[in-house]
Amino acid sequence: MKEADIEWKNLGFGYVPTDYNVRCYYRNGKWGEIEVSSSETIEMHIAATSLHYGQECFEGLKAFRGKDGNVRVFRPIENAKRIQESARGIKMAEIPTELFMQMTEKVIKLNERFIPPYGSGASLYIRPLEIGMTARVGVKPADEYCFLMLVTPVGPYFKEGFKPTNICLTREYDRVAPKGTGRYKVGGNYAASLVAGEKAHELGYSAVLYLDPKEKKYLDECGPANFYAIKEGKYITPASDSILPSITNDSLMQLASDMGMGVERRHITIDEIPDFSEAAACGTAAVCSPVGEIHDLDNGTKYVIAKDGKPGPVTQKLYDTLNGIRLGEIDDPHNWNVVIDL
Repeated sequence: MKEADIEWKNLGFGYVPTDYNVRCYYRNGKWGEIEVSSSETIEMHIAATSLHYGQECFEGLKAFRGKDGNVRVFRPIENAKRIQESARGIKMAEIPTELFMQMTEKVIKLNERFIPPYGSGASLYIRPLEIGMTARVGVKPADEYCFLMLVTPVGPYFKEGFKPTNICLTREYDRVAPKGTGRYKVGGNYAASLVAGEKAHELGYSAVLYLDPKEKKYLDECGPANFYAIKEGKYITPASDSILPSITNDSLMQLASDMGMGVERRHITIDEIPDFSEAAACGTAAVCSPVGEIHDLDNGTKYVIAKDGKPGPVTQKLYDTLNGIRLGEIDDPHNWNVVIDL
């Protein structure tokens, strides 16, 4: 199989066409056979529930070419569990874990030539997507669904190096409603964050640190990512029913515990920010995105976190350890990786 003609070292974080995607349809109460497609489009009814009533959920995970040449996928079963939870949250058919894993393996094998080589800093991004296909003009769940997986090679998230960026917080926008869909990975949550996110970018910030949508005094999510801080030697991260359960954050909490640190998932107030020695956004794309400063746009307060302009030692170690596990450079004590037999 001829390797894709891509300058891996110059690859950005965006969509690159690949050879195939895989699809499976839910009809008459059951999932059908896995289908292979080379088309980049979906044929669907103009009244499909995904278009009109937001019946759509998705995931994001990565495959890596390791130091030993093996291809590893990081914690895919957790992604299967999370998309099942999202499907339940908006009344869609749940994708069985076995089907999810079969399609993950198949789409990687079909696009093997697009898996970036070890040492390039790039990876193969996998995007599972479930959409409601039934035509409806009344608000009601679909009877038919399409579940598909596409892949695209992506470059490293930090093109200019792993260094802190500034974020902002404001009480002007809510990401989600209390007891709403915040804990599900659905497109509507991301659409709701676009206005605030673009405003932050226009002002020179990398992301918005949202506050809880009810009382506006607890830290919530950081743009499309979870948030954590290091305070008094402990790894702390917000607890809320409106926050997406992050597989990356869960992994970092385990690694912090392995390092002998205390780990707390709890309400974190704005008043605690001055006591942070480190802070970061975390997710599949970046692993950890260190925070340099947090600016409160409503009262002008500026909280300096990374006083020397460098990632903190804990965040650096967490980032290096998680990357090392994914690339097969260090031991995988929790058996997080699934090796794909190519």
